[in-house]
Amino acid sequence: MSWLWAMTDADLIARYDGRVPRYTSYPTAPHFHDGIGVGEYAHWLAALPPDAAISLYLHVPFCDRLCLYCGCHTTVVHHDRPKRNYAQALAREIGLVADRLGRRARVSQIHWGGGTPTSLPDDCLDALMELIRVRFDVAPDAEIAIEIDPASLPPGKLEALAQMGVTRASLGVQDFDETVQKAIGRMQSFDETRDAAEGLRRLGVASVNLDLIYGLPHQTEESVTRTARLALELAPDRAAVFGYAHVPWMKKHQKLMPEAALPMGLARLRQEATIRGVLAEEGGMVPVGLDHYAHPADAMANAAHTGALQRGFQGYTTDAASVLIGLGASAIGALPEGYVQNLPSIPAYEASLAQGRLPVARGVALSHEDRLRRAVIERIMCDLAVDLPAMAQTFGAQAAPLLAAAAPLSGFESDGLVEWNGARLRVTERGRPFVRNVAALFDAYLRGRESSQPRHARAV
Repeated sequence: MSWLWAMTDADLIARYDGRVPRYTSYPTAPHFHDGIGVGEYAHWLAALPPDAAISLYLHVPFCDRLCLYCGCHTTVVHHDRPKRNYAQALAREIGLVADRLGRRARVSQIHWGGGTPTSLPDDCLDALMELIRVRFDVAPDAEIAIEIDPASLPPGKLEALAQMGVTRASLGVQDFDETVQKAIGRMQSFDETRDAAEGLRRLGVASVNLDLIYGLPHQTEESVTRTARLALELAPDRAAVFGYAHVPWMKKHQKLMPEAALPMGLARLRQEATIRGVLAEEGGMVPVGLDHYAHPADAMANAAHTGALQRGFQGYTTDAASVLIGLGASAIGALPEGYVQNLPSIPAYEASLAQGRLPVARGVALSHEDRLRRAVIERIMCDLAVDLPAMAQTFGAQAAPLLAAAAPLSGFESDGLVEWNGARLRVTERGRPFVRNVAALFDAYLRGRESSQPRHARAV
């Protein structure tokens, strides 16, 4: 990289590397409130059209080890009893939601997340999947996805996943460098990861995905290059490459990491570019949105090409369902009327269900303007492009507020991050790492004092 380009990159980091939302929803979770509760959620469920396509997300807040980088709602549990109690609560919630729907609603996708979903006992996983199939009409071609820690796969667990009908599995890798692994409390060999991937494929799991992270302690351009090349040896169908979000004021265990060894600003940008070069240029994977990559034959690559890509709480997805029902402690659901989030405390979640109550903690109802801005932000995040007047026309709205919000795009264009003709914007390849900054221009909630609070991850 030449001196001139290095200076340019440094200037970009200085100008744009603030804290902005990841935009897995709009409005984003910090704007949820307790004015949305059980009554609103029950009404929203009952009002769903009979033909509404539904996705289910099941959150399992348990892990077998504490990974210091983790920002998820999870806890380390080694005994079966708490896990079995939680599985019973999940079963109650599945029943209550199905009762509110009043029918065996059609389900097109099921995603098990966490935490580490495979930490649940095999019989609990099997029983919950069977209950879902009884209470819902699971499509024969439904995608059933699960997140896996390859170092926490006891004997027989892969067979249990096959029994569940899993079609896609995401393997957490983060980094293969031992020095980095020690710093983040996650030792995991390449052989363990390879054995998990090969075992899944032998059992008929059609899609194996990998999760990588840059911006971790002791990472360098050289080390992330080695990790990305090892990842390619596993022939992933998809890869997600996330920038580490250091939020120790929210996740106290992150204070245990060596902060002085964290790469900052320019180093993070170069690590992201290095991984992108390995996966896309060496590996032939298709860059998707901000941080995903897909094999050219994968459905996600096709969705990105055709404009059908979607973005939700699990990141980028090909699922076109209009309804996401979140099940489990802290899980978030997205319905036409708005978002709802369950109680994050496991005891409170279980107690609510023991009393026969949906475990809703908070949410937000969508206004017409919210829906318009959500659509604009989603297309920017997914397509890296949007036609503002056309989008406003689709919603029967005036384009003027969107065009006013777009005024700073002239500066983005001068910096080479977007192409902007006064109506349609397109994020350039150079601007891809800064796409969240572009999307944030249309976030009506990011104003004044709230925008300066350290509640979001850094842009790069």
